[in-house]
Amino acid sequence: MLDSILLGIQILLAFIGAYQLVLTFFGWYRKKTKADHAPQKTFAVLVAAHNEEQVVGALIENLKNLDYPRELYDIFVICDNCTDNTAQISRDLGVHAMERKNPNLRGKGYAIEWMLKELWKMPRQYDAVVMFDADNLVNPDYLTHMNNDLCNGSQVIQAYLDTKNPHDSWITAAYAVTYWYCNRLWQLPRTNLGLANYLGGTGMCFDSNLLKEFGWGATSLVEDLEFTMRCVMRGIHPTFNYEAKVYDEKPLTFKASARQRLRWMQGHFDVARRYFFPLFWKGLKEGSWTKIDTALYALNAYNLLIGSILTVVLWIDLSLPGVPKFTSLYQMQPDFFAVFSVLTYGQFVIALLLEKAPLKSYKYLITFPVFLLSWWPITFYAFFTQNNKQWSHTEHTRVIRLEEVQSKQAS
Repeated sequence: MLDSILLGIQILLAFIGAYQLVLTFFGWYRKKTKADHAPQKTFAVLVAAHNEEQVVGALIENLKNLDYPRELYDIFVICDNCTDNTAQISRDLGVHAMERKNPNLRGKGYAIEWMLKELWKMPRQYDAVVMFDADNLVNPDYLTHMNNDLCNGSQVIQAYLDTKNPHDSWITAAYAVTYWYCNRLWQLPRTNLGLANYLGGTGMCFDSNLLKEFGWGATSLVEDLEFTMRCVMRGIHPTFNYEAKVYDEKPLTFKASARQRLRWMQGHFDVARRYFFPLFWKGLKEGSWTKIDTALYALNAYNLLIGSILTVVLWIDLSLPGVPKFTSLYQMQPDFFAVFSVLTYGQFVIALLLEKAPLKSYKYLITFPVFLLSWWPITFYAFFTQNNKQWSHTEHTRVIRLEEVQSKQAS
């Protein structure tokens, strides 16, 4: 009986893995860009910050010099429970410092919800709201692309997420490889197939009328995933803009990375538990593959948890003396699954090639499997601590200018 259950789980996971693998092939090409429009949309640019005095100045200077009419956008730094000079630096640089003090409701989701309520009270109203983290940098044409997408009918838009420090350590390199892979072989395929894209926490753009009608309501540890689920449930499909690039600072050490990824996975379990079944059943009833696909994306935390536990169980079973007690799909079709495994890892190499990653990035593919395997214990621990809603702040200290990021990309 147990063997049949384990075999059934293997088959289900294999189908989901095959589906994700097939999707990646639709990211090997890019469709023609949509129509361009003259600058017309007004933007409230929100920067979420908690004790970011080290890096917020570089982003503000970056945002003040975008290739978009300055009178069409205003910058607001959300100084959320800050105890440093984030607010003063923001004021000194001529932008709005919005100070929030609420030690009981901590985290980016709560800060955004508060800021939006404050924004709707202001005399000036904006066509759209964009959101960044304080450690980000943005390509000068970011708002131009958001203006085009809004004029072309998009209501929720995710920019291309890149890293500003991909070669600081093997950990930041692993993040960079993951980002290039996700942009090209997860996001772009869904764009090409007309499916819903998913939000990535920063570089996001929202139609103001949608936010006013819809409300924010995303206060989990992964507010981006939660808002994605809420959108797709309502039939609103987030879109992806490949040309609009945002650069994010990644933690240098394994310890800091593990803490950040633990928070992500705790939030993923929480959101998957609340949204998977409602979204999946709604997709089945409506015959909407978009809803089913988004529900499967929410389920990734459970797929990783169950898959890692099952793999360890089968490894142990094979290593014990005597005949294995459990049936393994890999043993049944070793050649097929060997090819499948090579293709699965080969996706990351293909992503680097398609994204024209710097040559030095390829050497980190040697240590990248260690990063991938480290998700197993993190996910396992996150499952048993998923009710923890305490926000853990990732410290950012790497002051990099956009020119430096672009020069390193070119080298």
